[in-house]
Amino acid sequence: MLFNIYGEMAGWQLLGWLMVFVGLVVMNEIGRRTKLGGIACFVALPLALTVYFIAIYASAAKGGWGATNPTYVHMNSWFHYAKLYAATIGCVGFMILKYQWGKLGKVKWFKMYPFLIVAINILIAVASDFESAIKAGSLAGGWWLSSEGVWLYGGWWNILNGLAGIINIFCMTGWFGIYSSKNQKDMLWPDMTWVYIIAYDIWNFQYTYLNLPTHSWYCGFALLLAPTFANALWNKGGWIQNRANTLALWCMFAQVVPAFQDYSKFSTVSSVYGEGATIATATGATMPTVADPKMQGVISVLSIMINVLALSFVIKRSIEQKKNPYTNEIFSDQKDFQVAMSRKADA
Repeated sequence: MLFNIYGEMAGWQLLGWLMVFVGLVVMNEIGRRTKLGGIACFVALPLALTVYFIAIYASAAKGGWGATNPTYVHMNSWFHYAKLYAATIGCVGFMILKYQWGKLGKVKWFKMYPFLIVAINILIAVASDFESAIKAGSLAGGWWLSSEGVWLYGGWWNILNGLAGIINIFCMTGWFGIYSSKNQKDMLWPDMTWVYIIAYDIWNFQYTYLNLPTHSWYCGFALLLAPTFANALWNKGGWIQNRANTLALWCMFAQVVPAFQDYSKFSTVSSVYGEGATIATATGATMPTVADPKMQGVISVLSIMINVLALSFVIKRSIEQKKNPYTNEIFSDQKDFQVAMSRKADA
């Protein structure tokens, strides 16, 4: 199994997953359907949380209440803050494009913004993957303790998945094919079809599985499925907007309420800690005595294979169509592309 979900806590773990999945789908709809919802979720809320985070760290520096605050103790790594703000900045940029706010929302060069922000988010994760491999001390595998007190088992699988992430950046096509939907609920990227979505989801799931093994049940499985589910059923072409919205919302929740995934009845760990392991095994003062990285290796191999195949497909289509796949759209014959284009506003 990928996760330790069995025994008396399995019901709570499954319930927790369902709550996160449904909550993200609903909150994404709130954030995307109106300007007020978007501004509240991706401008007002992040600004309020920024004030809260500054207050926590200022207090902790003086040995006050902040030193024992759950956010300070359990969510203090550079990665979590980088992802939160990178995702939030992405959401704001996407709103500028879909509502065509100011000069930025109307100029052609700013249509490259979605590609750039996604690439930056991927590179943040790639850096974290390589960091884990280095701190493990051996490509064959080794435990190391994160700043948040979680034992991670790094190794060659991190290097492989980091390379898959770099390849994934070059699988994004049609950088300038960014549109606003007719009802202005969505920023559309029609050329980002199932080819890219599958490659991204497998790579990103593996990133969380390797580097966030106590969170991956939620931030890997539920969080990735929510935007893909919406894109598949009612929001064709809006996957990247869905992804940014749900990522930002999850990061804000996880940063403020780490207890949900870190020390509650909903806590779930990956199988790397061995059968029967619990959150206590992953976060104890003593290094785990069992390491089972088999699934880590399997998924990393799958991750890079899928991304190599996706990039090969992009190259093949670009050669056949005699097009630059980054400045042109190359999936215009696919149904998902055509459905997405039918939703775009008239020029």
